[in-house]
Amino acid sequence: MKKLKNEAGLLKEAILQGMEYGEDRGVVEFEPTDSANQKIEYIYRLLVHDKVIQPLAKEQLSLKAMKHKLALWISRRLSKDHPLLK
Repeated sequence: MKKLKNEAGLLKEAILQGMEYGEDRGVVEFEPTDSANQKIEYIYRLLVHDKVIQPLAKEQLSLKAMKHKLALWISRRLSKDHPLLK
């Protein structure tokens, strides 16, 4: 798993857009007390359930891998000239 350039910033953006995606679908309401790890896991599982992203293999399933997968997902959704991709 090769680390992406600006992966932390991409992950933050993925969490924001993933939360918006889930709330727009009406399947979740995130609370301010939810940890980032809880949000990451929920967003990952929701995107896999909706077949937006491919699931990780069971032996590769970890929080670190979920973070990387969400960063990849958002990097493909952002426009090519987005500051996070430079």
